[in-house]
Amino acid sequence: AYALGFDSIQVHEAVHLFGDTAKPNCNLTINFAFARQSSDVRLKDSLNSFFLFACFGDRYMTLTPEEAVKSYTERYVNDYRSDLEPMYRQEEEEDNIGNWYYYYKGIESNVQLCNSLLLTYRIDYNEYTGGAHGIYTTSFLNFDLRSLNVIRLDDLFEEDYQETLTDLLWKQLMADRKVGTRQELEEMGYGITGPLEPTENFYLSPKGINFYYNVYDIAPYSMGTTEITLPYEEIAPLMSSEFSTLSRTIKANDQ
Repeated sequence: AYALGFDSIQVHEAVHLFGDTAKPNCNLTINFAFARQSSDVRLKDSLNSFFLFACFGDRYMTLTPEEAVKSYTERYVNDYRSDLEPMYRQEEEEDNIGNWYYYYKGIESNVQLCNSLLLTYRIDYNEYTGGAHGIYTTSFLNFDLRSLNVIRLDDLFEEDYQETLTDLLWKQLMADRKVGTRQELEEMGYGITGPLEPTENFYLSPKGINFYYNVYDIAPYSMGTTEITLPYEEIAPLMSSEFSTLSRTIKANDQ
């Protein structure tokens, strides 16, 4: 309906402390998806502002995609050198250099779904700044292409849905992990680092609504991420008329 066309900008930047290839370095990898063209310019600009904010932060929202990626890259590299070079120099003088100076950051985004009503944007992020391990997250943004608003759970479900939806999430996770009680899930580690409840980090697929929990959201780092899909048939009684329309459109496009 909007003749949207998408493109991406790739960056791979490796910069060493003091510009010396014998010293530690940072690695920045970016693959940024953005709207290149649209029959509605306002739609294209609004989407790109959202995408830039979600990937890089509010200071980049008003820039073009090319300007934003260039500026973000320069800032990351400059911050790495200005933050770490003084500490490295001091440790070098004391002959006690730690091995935590190797940093990396990866930001990869893509348009996961786009139809006449809905656009889903996925961002995979990973970063290491010393310590036992890096951190990685995946986030989803769902846009109503008619109103240009981000879709929230409150838009999709009738009032007072939280408790019933929470029960459905527990039941589906029990089925996925082939256990019969919540207690068994808790003994496995679920619900230890945070409560299992509906999250705004979701996306819609032909099968249903997919809730995505990053490391530490509901379980320890060692258990990785958790994805729970609730079929549309299961949640039909809770769905708003808006959600019913969206789900029908997604299923129809999948035929």
